Amino acid sequence: MFTEHLKRVVDHVDGGIGGLIMGLDGIAVDSYIADGNKMDITTLGMEFSFILGQVKKASEILRLGGVNELTIKAESLYLVVRMINPEYFLAIVLSADGNFGKCRFLMRLAQPKLLAEL
Repeated sequence: MFTEHLKRVVDHVDGGIGGLIMGLDGIAVDSYIADGNKMDITTLGMEFSFILGQVKKASEILRLGGVNELTIKAESLYLVVRMINPEYFLAIVLSADGNFGKCRFLMRLAQPKLLAEL
């Protein structure tokens, strides 16, 4: 059900490796890995869901408003996370030379469609 949305984002951005929809509890709803990639995106999402939860709590304590997006840039990849609703997020993994801007744009377009299906 969600795989087509994930595939559309990952396959239409240069450097797309994979994507997932996950709850803040670390339980994956759906995931997609582009052909030829062997990344364990579910484990990656579980580890970073805890960090996202901490960022959300800090934002609430400081009265900054809700967290909409979080990006982590490592030496070998980008992890771009966009909240779908207060409980679930969309995460896309890109190679370090991937098209970060287009990824953010496609995620923004996908978010309302994913929200309607949750």
